[in-house]
Amino acid sequence: MTQSLLSEYFPILVFLAIAAVISIAMVGGSLLVARQKPDAEKLSTYECGFEPFDDTRHRFDVRFYLVAILFIIFDLEVAFLFPWAVSLGGIGWVGFLSMMAFLAVLTVGFIYEWRKGALDWE
Repeated sequence: MTQSLLSEYFPILVFLAIAAVISIAMVGGSLLVARQKPDAEKLSTYECGFEPFDDTRHRFDVRFYLVAILFIIFDLEVAFLFPWAVSLGGIGWVGFLSMMAFLAVLTVGFIYEWRKGALDWE
C-alpha cells in the first residue's frame, strides 16, 4: 500500500521540488544580478495611491476601495460568462434563461451603483 501511495503522489512531489528549485533560483538570481540601491521614495510607506499620513487615525477617502470592490464584483460576472458560453449548447434554454436572469440582476445592480454616484471620481 505504501509503494502504491508513493507512486501516485510521486509526480506531485517532483512538481513541488522543481517549483521550489526554480523559485529559489529566481530569487537568488535577482539578488545577485539586480542593483540593490533603494532610494528614500522607494522605501517610503505606500498607502494605495495616497500620500502617507502622519496620524493613523486621520480620515481618508474610501472611494478607491469602493471602486475596487465594484470591479471585483463585476469582474466575477465575466468569470461566470466563459464557462456558460462554452457549455451553452449542452445546457439548453434553461441555462440560457438562468444566465439572462443573472445578467439582469447584475445590470440592475450596476445601474443602481451608477445612479448613486459610486463610480464618480471627483
